[in-house]
Amino acid sequence: MMIYLGFEHEIASLEGRLSEQLNGFDQELTSEKPKDAELLERQIAETMTALYSNLSPAQTVQVARHPARPHALSYIHALFDDFAELSGDRTFGEDHAIIAGLGRFRGTPVAILGQEKGSDTNSRLLHNFGMPMPEGYRKAVRLMELADRFGLPVLSFVDSAGAFPGVEAEARGQAQAIATAISTCLSISVPSAAFIIGEGMSGGAMAIAAMSRVYMLKNAVYNVITPEGAASILWRDASKSEEAANTMQVTADALLKFKVIDGIIDELVGGAHRHPEQAISSVGSWIETALSEMASLSPEDIISQKRSRFIEISRNLG
Repeated sequence: MMIYLGFEHEIASLEGRLSEQLNGFDQELTSEKPKDAELLERQIAETMTALYSNLSPAQTVQVARHPARPHALSYIHALFDDFAELSGDRTFGEDHAIIAGLGRFRGTPVAILGQEKGSDTNSRLLHNFGMPMPEGYRKAVRLMELADRFGLPVLSFVDSAGAFPGVEAEARGQAQAIATAISTCLSISVPSAAFIIGEGMSGGAMAIAAMSRVYMLKNAVYNVITPEGAASILWRDASKSEEAANTMQVTADALLKFKVIDGIIDELVGGAHRHPEQAISSVGSWIETALSEMASLSPEDIISQKRSRFIEISRNLG
């Protein structure tokens, strides 16, 4: 069943009427749809285009959080062959919010990281709604160091509202684990690229996003804090999250302007939750482009370019 976002009430109404019109329509018996159905389909397409061509930042946050949006495992299973998942941080245990493993992208061996939110109740509980614990970040560090040792490109899929904020995470060194993960992203000398596929919020997301290249899907969001968190700090009122989102520069267009990201990956009208195959295919094309661009770079060039990139970001935002 389609889940409609708050600003999609008109689309929900039109699609409900279309469903009624097509109830009992058998395409095998006749290819002619009811005329009213054809008119409704045009209205839906026009309404969808108008809405998604002018999304506010707060509406974009809603789209990025849509539960039907493809998550990290959707991309991993579709784009990589021979994926072998690695588990555990060799210190405390396993964290299912971060997926880490080795695989092949169109014949090229790569290391893969992803923040997984889950797609139903059981998988969301298993993956802790995409909020990693310290052991997840230590696992990510282990994979990046392994990739650096063997010369494997690192690809990460970022989709998290932030690291798990519980007392047990802090007791196990959450802040240090995130800092170490960011430092490792910056220090590895192999080609690396991060793809923000949904929410990229707080240090919890940035821990696996500080790569040589950073790309965003058109309706993804990326910032150092969630709108709710910003509203709680600024106004002590999380209900003002919409106002916060509209002033935080969370969208792909805004971040490309500041050169925080390197490119925007288009989504079809209606978002990746309506067109998951297209979104996954587009990300695959950008992975190929990124790896091709960095294939001829030496380890020294990679480190130098990465350093220059983040210094420039600090200047642009300063």
